[in-house]
Amino acid sequence: QVQLVESGGGSVHAGESLRLSCRLSLSVYSFTGVGWYRQAPGKQRELVAVIPSAGSTKYGDSVGGRFTVSTDSANTIYLQMNNVKGEDTAVYFCHAAYGALNYWGQGTQVTVSS
Repeated sequence: QVQLVESGGGSVHAGESLRLSCRLSLSVYSFTGVGWYRQAPGKQRELVAVIPSAGSTKYGDSVGGRFTVSTDSANTIYLQMNNVKGEDTAVYFCHAAYGALNYWGQGTQVTVSS
């Protein structure tokens, strides 16, 4: 069974940085795409960043240039969040896909205060 476990969430002030980690039970190369989504209160879950097995990394419109997704080429995905803003407050979910199959972590809360 595929498992994804996030860590690194917490409370930060606007303008600060935070790094999220996600440990997968399989190699990142086992999937057709790995990345991060987030869901703010009262809003739909949205794409933060995804690394496809083929093609270029993609970022959500609201985080481009501030967030960077990467892997350790083994079984961990990272999300480096710089210059965070209040609107980045959300639960962040690690995601892995294999074709039509989707796997999710339990989510980690990020709260940004002014």
